Amino acid sequence: MSIKTQLLQKNGLVAMKLAREFITMNVGDRISTIAEYSYKYKTARGTVQSAIKLLEEYKAIRLEPRGHLGTFISSIDYEILWEFTDFGTITGVMPLPYSKLYEGLATGLYKVASHKKFPFSIAYMRGAETRIRALKDGRYDFAIVSKLAALYSIKNGVEVDIAVEFGKYSYVNEHVIIFSDSNDNTIKDGMKVGIDKSSIDHYLLTLEQCKGKKVNLIDLSYSQLILKLTTGEIDAAIWNIDEIVERKLDIKHYPLKNNDFNGEDTEAVIVVNKNNYGIKKIFEQFINSEEVLEYQRKVVRGELIPNY
Repeated sequence: MSIKTQLLQKNGLVAMKLAREFITMNVGDRISTIAEYSYKYKTARGTVQSAIKLLEEYKAIRLEPRGHLGTFISSIDYEILWEFTDFGTITGVMPLPYSKLYEGLATGLYKVASHKKFPFSIAYMRGAETRIRALKDGRYDFAIVSKLAALYSIKNGVEVDIAVEFGKYSYVNEHVIIFSDSNDNTIKDGMKVGIDKSSIDHYLLTLEQCKGKKVNLIDLSYSQLILKLTTGEIDAAIWNIDEIVERKLDIKHYPLKNNDFNGEDTEAVIVVNKNNYGIKKIFEQFINSEEVLEYQRKVVRGELIPNY
């Protein structure tokens, strides 16, 4: 009987949950007791015992009881165990890779995942709100957003967790203000300010910069902002400095004023669905943020061709 078929049996769900725990463990690790798993999964002890026996029959794992010391893992076949997790290919979604930082992040994730030998793919989608909604709907296993967007979503009751943090300046180097009129250097009353509500960062940063000002907020896609500034349809907008530098755009830009977000808009994080049992542990175990960042730095410096 195939592993897929086994997962449909009575003890299959428990075998899957156990596999999602064991996949993050190593030979020599002590596992929990049958009673503890029974309580954790809200199922009978016999079902837990049958699930463990199933994993052992397929040689996904071998356990060694050591009396009062407990039960320990004596061998693991990660490839077979992966089939029991029922994760299949881990699929994620991140911003369109229009900057070196994004290209480096995607390259680093692919490189690290391939070294760990687990199936991995990334799709690309504009707007953190859209990406988080797709994650919540079960279309993806993870999403890459800024820490600012992640914390805002969590604060507003979205059931996601931060699994990996990459540190400041891993997402963008800086957000700045740009103006249609080169004589302007600050947002003033009466201005038309572009805002992309699908981008949580852009939405929050724009509101922060317009606080206390009587401005007209114009709903636009992030990709339209430069064009609308050029034609004078809007007077100001928040923009990513990486695009200005990399595209060699001749646009005056100014630092954000009173930015109270402590650089959270510049930090990339991986978020996962809280209800996808075991997925957070997978990322904590297999994705080393410093390894990913080293690949990112090489791409940014031009020492590594982006590959994603």
